[in-house]
Amino acid sequence: MAVLITGGTGFIGGEIARMLLAAGEDRVALMSRSLNTKRIPDIADRVELIRGDIAQYTHVLHAVKQVKPSVIYHLGAMLSVPSEADPAGSIQTNVMGTYYILEAARLFDVEKVIFSSSIATFGSDIEDVETILDDTLQRPPLIYGATKLFGESLGRWFMRKHGLDFRGVRYPGVVGPGVRSPGVVQYTSWMIEESAKAKPFAIWVKPEMRVPLLYYKDAARGTIELANAPRESIKSVNYLLDGAPPTPTAEALASAVKKRLPNAQISWELNVEIQSILDRAMKLIDDGAARREWGWEPEYDAERMVEDFIEEVRTNPDRYDD
Repeated sequence: MAVLITGGTGFIGGEIARMLLAAGEDRVALMSRSLNTKRIPDIADRVELIRGDIAQYTHVLHAVKQVKPSVIYHLGAMLSVPSEADPAGSIQTNVMGTYYILEAARLFDVEKVIFSSSIATFGSDIEDVETILDDTLQRPPLIYGATKLFGESLGRWFMRKHGLDFRGVRYPGVVGPGVRSPGVVQYTSWMIEESAKAKPFAIWVKPEMRVPLLYYKDAARGTIELANAPRESIKSVNYLLDGAPPTPTAEALASAVKKRLPNAQISWELNVEIQSILDRAMKLIDDGAARREWGWEPEYDAERMVEDFIEEVRTNPDRYDD
C-alpha cells in the first residue's frame, strides 16, 4: 500500500511519515516545494521525495499518478499570517490546491483523503458560546480560516458527488519544536524551545490565558487514527481534536517548563493588541465527536508534553537550530 503526504517534510507531515514507517507502511511519499529534510534525517532515505507545489495542478497530477496512493494526507497549506499578507496566494494554495488534490484523487481512484483543517474555521462572532463543538457556527474572520472552511465543504461535496472517502481534522494550536511561522499563540511552543536552549523568552499574553493545544505527536497520531477508522464510524466527517484536559493556562505551561528547567528565564510582556484578539476569538473546544465516533484519546497532558518537547530538542538539536 502507498501513502502520499502533501507538506510531508513539515511539522506534522514529517511525524506522520515517521509513524507510518514505524507501523510497517510499505511506501511513503512526501510531496513538498522545498524537499528540506532537516526535520526527517532519520527517515529521509526510507521515503520517496517528490518536489511539487500543490498550487500547480500538473504537479499534483504527476505526484498522484506516480505514487498511486490508497490514502492522501493533505497537510500542505499556506498558514494564517502569510495568508493575511497574501490572500491571493492563500486562495491559490489552500483552495485550488485542495481542489487539485481531491480531483486527482477522483481521477486516479484514491480511496481516501485526509484533510488538515483548523479551529480557525470558527469565528469571533460567537461570544455567547463557551465551548466550540464540531457543529458550532463557522464564520471565519481570517482568509486562512475561510480557505480551510472551503476545503471542508469541498470535501463533503466530493463525498456526495463522487463517493470519495473524505475526512478532516481541525487542529487547535499545535505545540512542538521547530515552529518558525509567526502566530498569536506560538508562545506555547517558543517558550518551551527557547528554555530548552537556555535562552530567555517573554510571553505576550496574560498568565491566565487558555488556548486549546495539541502536542504534535498527538496531532500526527490522531490524524493516522482518523484515516484508519472504519468508514461506517465516520459521521461528523470534520473533527475537532484537543489535547488532554484540562486546557493549560500560559502560567501553567510556564510552571511546567520551570519544573523541568528550574533556571528557565521566562518573563511576561503583555501585547495588548494580541490579547484583545484572543479575548474575542479564543474558545475552549470539545472533541467529543472524535472520541465517540472513532475512539480518539490524547496521550500528552501539559507536563508530559513539556517533558517530551525538551527531550526532543536536546536529543535532536540539529533539527531545530535556528
